Amino acid sequence: MNLDHSVREETETRLRGKIKDGHSTFGSSNSYLPGLHDDVALTCLARASKSDYASLSCLNVRFHMLIKSGYLYELRRQLGIVEHWVYMVCDPRGWEAFDPFGKRWMRLPKIPCDDCFNCADKESLAVGSSLGSIAIVAGGSDKDGNVLKSAEVYDSLTGKWEMLPNMHSPRRLCSGFFMDGKFYVIGGMTSPTESLTCGEEFDLRTRKWRKIEGMYPNVNRAAQAPPLVAVVDNELYAVEYLTNMVKKYNKENNSWDELGRLPVRADSSNGWGLAFKSCGQALLVVGGQRGPEGEAIVLNTWHPKSGVKNGTLDWKVLGVKEQAGVFVYNCAIMGC
Repeated sequence: MNLDHSVREETETRLRGKIKDGHSTFGSSNSYLPGLHDDVALTCLARASKSDYASLSCLNVRFHMLIKSGYLYELRRQLGIVEHWVYMVCDPRGWEAFDPFGKRWMRLPKIPCDDCFNCADKESLAVGSSLGSIAIVAGGSDKDGNVLKSAEVYDSLTGKWEMLPNMHSPRRLCSGFFMDGKFYVIGGMTSPTESLTCGEEFDLRTRKWRKIEGMYPNVNRAAQAPPLVAVVDNELYAVEYLTNMVKKYNKENNSWDELGRLPVRADSSNGWGLAFKSCGQALLVVGGQRGPEGEAIVLNTWHPKSGVKNGTLDWKVLGVKEQAGVFVYNCAIMGC
């Protein structure tokens, strides 16, 4: 186990030695798991489900300090251990998290945000777990309604933002994603009446944008949602709203191949209220449905490796959130 030296040094400083809680003292001789050296015990704890961490933190002060330090998450990253959780907003009460492994739903604390966040377009965003510790934000519009071609990168390890070179075209109502170690932005509108069918590729090594004509031929309209796209195993998939079909991008021909239908309808709401994401090795669709027992949000998954059978995708129900409405306002998949 080769942990980053600075991370290990900080952890040893915070977690080893003596931690006083006013009543008891825990020394380095107290193993997290009796009979095991701490290095082995920490590896075992890192492999436990992260949904159990809250319970572990209640065992004693030493476990509380361990969980609070974030060290186990860093250790999981070093060991390549990933659990993908689903985070979404389906009603005004805020974000909820779904643990696919424990089949558990959790209400999350309210996220503080400023007026700029509330007013700005947030469509073109690719988040950290897709490419190490970074997230890239590109496009959107400012508080005056001007469409932007700017881009910024955020590093969660340093907590710092950095400006990137501008894109070739300003665009809003667009979508962003990582693929093959590069960042892409596709679709969107450059003005209230002008749609974009081109895509742009940002090379993090050369720090240059490359324009790809015709990468997203589905023309966006002002009333339509940003492109619903997801990347699994460096392959790009998208939803065509009008036909409710899932398509796969052909990198060599710069074209799209039709695969099969969604498990829910996207055409009735122009793509709004529906989430289409990658979740590990699967595609995830989160959408609402109405039934005899009321409204519910249903999570469906399909593994591309299972293939397409007679033009049909074998969607499996991953989870159901009862009495949660039928509209998904926002959704994200985070793996750690």
